[in-house]
Amino acid sequence: MTGIISGECNHCRQVTLWRNKIMIYPITGNVPLPNEDLPIDVMEDYLEAAQIINLSPRGAVALLRLSIQKLCKALGEKGENINTDIKNLVAKGLQPVIQQALDSLRVIGNNAVHPGQIDLKDDTETANKLFGFINIIATTLVTQPRQIAEFYQATIPEVAKAAIIKRDAIS
Repeated sequence: MTGIISGECNHCRQVTLWRNKIMIYPITGNVPLPNEDLPIDVMEDYLEAAQIINLSPRGAVALLRLSIQKLCKALGEKGENINTDIKNLVAKGLQPVIQQALDSLRVIGNNAVHPGQIDLKDDTETANKLFGFINIIATTLVTQPRQIAEFYQATIPEVAKAAIIKRDAIS
């Protein structure tokens, strides 16, 4: 058995502990903080996944898949079938790159709980990428629309908004 090696995080300068090239402290490893605009239930699953990534990347990925299913529901979909939810979002104009991120989480998450072609038992690298994908999805589908709407409502004069509505009305 290999001993424990200590290190220092390049980002936060805190102590890290490693055993057999696996980070055992801090337990969340290098997982990015969740996007603050994620719904609370999605954020809770994200944070739970972060707590287990080094112990069970497969378990973390399964939780991330659940997070995406809940996020689809928050985006107005039924939340019952993630594949159908993604299809519906695509039909509404979802960017292909965001569809690919959602499907990556869906497929890899499914493989985490159902034996398939992807073996995630020791694959923290894939799990880490999926945490980043959730934040990209949230930024694109939640944060950016919120920021734009807030700016538009606070900055654009009512007369201009009325003219825009008239311009865009179906003739």
